[in-house]
Amino acid sequence: MRNISKTIEANRIILKSPSLEYIEMLQDAIEESIEDLKLWLNWAQKTPSSVECVANINKAIEAFQDQKDLQFYVFTKESNSLIGCAGLHKIDWSVPKAEIGYWIRTSYQGQGYATEVSQLLTQFAFKKLEVNRVEIRCDDNNIRSKSVAKKLGFILEGVLRNDTLTPDGKLRNTTVFSRVK
Repeated sequence: MRNISKTIEANRIILKSPSLEYIEMLQDAIEESIEDLKLWLNWAQKTPSSVECVANINKAIEAFQDQKDLQFYVFTKESNSLIGCAGLHKIDWSVPKAEIGYWIRTSYQGQGYATEVSQLLTQFAFKKLEVNRVEIRCDDNNIRSKSVAKKLGFILEGVLRNDTLTPDGKLRNTTVFSRVK
């Protein structure tokens, strides 16, 4: 087991590990952003109830402690507002490698937060966790996520055709970007 920080800081943001103390802020961010999130994320087809949120947070806490999935809540330094979630997912410690995932609250989109979060997680993964590979995977139609990967120097490895289903059950292509140590 590695000693993994529960907070990570950058210029404008602080990433904090999951905690039930953030439930109201998280629910508010999801509720505001649900229409954007439902385009890309299967879990976001409806706003989760309080009970579902508590269960999801507890699951995230357990996965963080077990170092299987490192989810963080994204806060602004300026106002301490919860503006999204991000993390290192699908961690394979045998390689080691991880995949970055994120979403940013609707009212904070288009301000560079997704790029800053992804840069911070990439640096954290390489320097602190000593991974050899970091991926960003996204729906091939998700222009904003593809742009984040390109801005950060991730290399397009390819497009997996008919790889997964969209939230509404249609086949979709998944674009795979990576950076290696």
